[in-house]
Amino acid sequence: MSDDKYIAFDVHQETTVISVLNAAGREVKTAILPTQAQPLIAFLEGLRGTLHLTLEEGTYAAWLYDLLQGRVGKLIVCDPRHNALLKEGNKTDAGDARKLAELLRAGMLRAVYHGSRSLRGLHELAHAYEALREDTTRVMNRIKAFYRSRGIGCAGRGVYRKGQRASWLERLPAGASRLRAQLLHEELDQVGSLRRKARSALLAEARKHTVAARLRQIPGMGPLRVALLMAHVQTPHRFRSRTSFWTYVGLGVVYRGSSEYRLAAGRAVRRPQALQPRGLNPNHRPELKEIFKSAALSAIRQAGPFKNYYDPRLQQGVDPAILRVTVARKLAALTLSLWKKGGHYRVPGPQQA
Repeated sequence: MSDDKYIAFDVHQETTVISVLNAAGREVKTAILPTQAQPLIAFLEGLRGTLHLTLEEGTYAAWLYDLLQGRVGKLIVCDPRHNALLKEGNKTDAGDARKLAELLRAGMLRAVYHGSRSLRGLHELAHAYEALREDTTRVMNRIKAFYRSRGIGCAGRGVYRKGQRASWLERLPAGASRLRAQLLHEELDQVGSLRRKARSALLAEARKHTVAARLRQIPGMGPLRVALLMAHVQTPHRFRSRTSFWTYVGLGVVYRGSSEYRLAAGRAVRRPQALQPRGLNPNHRPELKEIFKSAALSAIRQAGPFKNYYDPRLQQGVDPAILRVTVARKLAALTLSLWKKGGHYRVPGPQQA
């Protein structure tokens, strides 16, 4: 019998609950250790055989991945949304660790990609920028909600502009209401300043990578979109084909069908139109889908092959939403190809557009 060990960490803020299974699936060791580097490393060093380790994606996942990679034969940071077995039965830390180890042993875990350290800085800055972008949107929504709750219409973006701020504040009664609005406007100024700072740092970090200049040649793929794309994807070689990349991004077409075959002369024959498209795959990276959908909007507005593709079909009555998704898929495929194979973007001829 092999000497493989299947180890699962159920990680929490103060403690980590550990379950170890042998190759036969029997639990041979358990432990509850502090969520600290030295105790966890010492525990792994005390085990014999080929070690397979898993833990769920979460707050501590990136730190533990960097800490433990190379200390075990195989390390999987898994997606907790797909661990359906953990939802069955009683919910305890020890039970979760045991079930996670069983999924690891059965090969039923879906790994979450953790990139190389060379792009860790870009990844951190992308998260900082995106968090501040979300904070900006949140404060803007609060400002509009505040004015509307006082019966003051505030359509458009004028309510956010500094030059018009005094006129908006004057519509409020003096006192606490006006002070509250003023504080919201000041909060928007501060968050906006931090967002611009994070954006500059992100773009500066992206320029350190030579591939960024080549990806910016693609229509619609501006510097910010390229920087965010590189931060989240990190390497194109994770994807064997454009189909897998489309699925990861959220541009993969989902098909549904039933009773696909019929009998003809004693043989099973597929029915025509047995499978029908039912939209795009729901399990994806929303931030990447937004990058390519917004890039598609930019590409069809500027003169070039994508506008030449979009306009005639729009005039023929094709649904514009479907056309935009198609352009986004073309951009994603082009980006993956250029990123993997190198070279530079060349504007295709009329027959290729």
